[in-house]
Amino acid sequence: MLLNLSNHPVSRWPEMQLKEAELHFGSVQDMPFPLIDPAWDERQVAELVTLYFEEIVKLHPRCVHLMGELTFTFGLVEKLKRESIPVIASTTHRVVVELPDGSKNVKFEFIRFRKYL
Repeated sequence: MLLNLSNHPVSRWPEMQLKEAELHFGSVQDMPFPLIDPAWDERQVAELVTLYFEEIVKLHPRCVHLMGELTFTFGLVEKLKRESIPVIASTTHRVVVELPDGSKNVKFEFIRFRKYL
C-alpha cells in the first residue's frame, strides 16, 4: 500500500495520479499531514517526526507519499529511508492565471511520482 501523508487526500487526487499510484502500489491510504506551528523549535518538530515515524512503521507501507512543511518532511524522509521505506513526492506543472482583480488562480497538474534522493 502507498501511504499518502500530505494535505491532499486521495479523494481529491486527479484520476491520473490515482491510477499511477494504484498501478505501482495497489492501494492508497491517507494519513493527514499534521499542523506544524511555525513558532516551534527544532526539538518540537523532531518529536513530531518521531511520533509519525513510529505510526508509519506500524502500518508497513510499501512506500510513503510525503509532501508538506519542509523541516518535518526532511526529518521524516531521513528516518524512513534509514529503515529502507521508500519515500516519493508528486511532481506537477504549476499553471497560474492572473485575474483582473490582481488575484491568481493556481492549478497543479500531476506529472509523475519521484523518489526522494
